[in-house]
Amino acid sequence: MNITDERRGDVLVVRPEGRIDTNTSDELDRALVGRIDGGARRLVIDMGGTDYISSAGLRVLLLAAKKLKGVSGQLVLGAMNPSVRQIFELAGFVAIFAIEPDVDRAVARAAG
Repeated sequence: MNITDERRGDVLVVRPEGRIDTNTSDELDRALVGRIDGGARRLVIDMGGTDYISSAGLRVLLLAAKKLKGVSGQLVLGAMNPSVRQIFELAGFVAIFAIEPDVDRAVARAAG
């Protein structure tokens, strides 16, 4: 997995690429917690480069969202491909997360 990020104003866009599963979820967890502990409060996860997410990956995103909520922050997911969105829907996570169809809308939602 490759994880990059980009700052857009006070919103940090994090881009995990590849599969988020039991083999890679710890890496994503460390990356997100590190950024939150480093002061990021408005996070967008660009899911456009993610082709699969397992329950371990869902757990990482849920924990990051809870950590941000505890510090009055926000997590927004954007650019989710249909197969990943289906996993979110089956897990009932569509109702839990702020999800936007593209990164620009996700950034606008996180900023506003």
